[in-house]
Amino acid sequence: MSKIKAAHVFTSESVGKGHPDKLCDMVSDAVLDACLEKDHRSRVACETMAGFNLVVNVGEITCQDFETIDTEKIARQTVKDIGYDNPELRFYHDSFEYLSRIHGQSPDISQGVTEGEGLYEEQGAGDQGMMFGYATNETPEMLPVPIAFSHRLLLSLEKLRKNNTIDYLRPDAKAQVSVKYDGGQPREITSVVVSHQTDHVSAERVRKDVIDVIQEELSPSGLLKDDTEFYVNPTGTFILGGPFADAGLTGRKIIVDTYGGVGSHGGGAFSGKDPSKVDRSAAYYARYAAKNIVAAGLADKCEIQVAYAIGVAKPLSINIDTYGTGRVDETAIQGILEDGDLFDFRPAAIVDQLNLLKPDGWSYAQTAAYGHFGRDCFSWEKTDKAEVLKQIFKNIKAA
Repeated sequence: MSKIKAAHVFTSESVGKGHPDKLCDMVSDAVLDACLEKDHRSRVACETMAGFNLVVNVGEITCQDFETIDTEKIARQTVKDIGYDNPELRFYHDSFEYLSRIHGQSPDISQGVTEGEGLYEEQGAGDQGMMFGYATNETPEMLPVPIAFSHRLLLSLEKLRKNNTIDYLRPDAKAQVSVKYDGGQPREITSVVVSHQTDHVSAERVRKDVIDVIQEELSPSGLLKDDTEFYVNPTGTFILGGPFADAGLTGRKIIVDTYGGVGSHGGGAFSGKDPSKVDRSAAYYARYAAKNIVAAGLADKCEIQVAYAIGVAKPLSINIDTYGTGRVDETAIQGILEDGDLFDFRPAAIVDQLNLLKPDGWSYAQTAAYGHFGRDCFSWEKTDKAEVLKQIFKNIKAA
């Protein structure tokens, strides 16, 4: 069992929608949404690359009437919605070159995933590998403070950019928050870094406006201190950004997408993948289980690992770690995870329970920026098993 660490500072970052890698994630997930809307049994592995005046889609897609889906139109609309709607940004939704090299899914992969589809025992995992889910009671989002606060800052700045409250902001942005922990609890924010693309305005104006946003957003936490350090566009200026300044690829921000470096990561990216790919769906489900365990008060922190073999439905292993914060026996929790009655980790069961083929009130494109976890609109963020878990362990104690 992991022990609570001594005093230390932990840092996490988030990146905005206009970051080149996030732009690519959003295009890939917008293509996925279009495929699932056309054919909810679509198999999608869509990658996007963006660079100087260029967007490219590659990958494997099997979708009924796919030829009617205009991936170029999707890419251009996504880029426009992000904010690259002005030729002065040098990457512009209406002028970049677009290429597509999308083809059908390999039959060798397909046969292990689709055979017996709908039968939980037979629909196999779309790939081998291990996935992790994590939750903590540090924040209402049940995310670690550094990543939760980094996301909050960029969400606030995006809102201020889009409603023209701060009219000189451009789409590309990063935020980074460093938090001092002691006794396993967040005690203070030691530094905040924000690098935000802007028009030609003075560094002093940018610094003042951004620090005002930081203080408004983070002061209620009580973790900002008089000696908290603020770094705003620390190179002095940030005018040229987005794919004009740096290339982007789908799947290069997997730590931003998850828990900011807290806990473990299996290495698989999420965006552009349909939920037969356990890289995505099992990571969502592991988060769902971990969040319910924390919401039930069984532990302050919880990490769950699950592993699969391609074409095999039953997980090869499930492991739990409560980092020394558990209030009940970890072995008992693991037994509940493994017996499959309350939490069923078979791929088809995950898709069914979380309604991943027919999203209700959310889209995959929404997941692609500001983290795949921590927003209640997503089905894997529900805590509908928490009361059942409380009752189970109440009965165990009574026995």
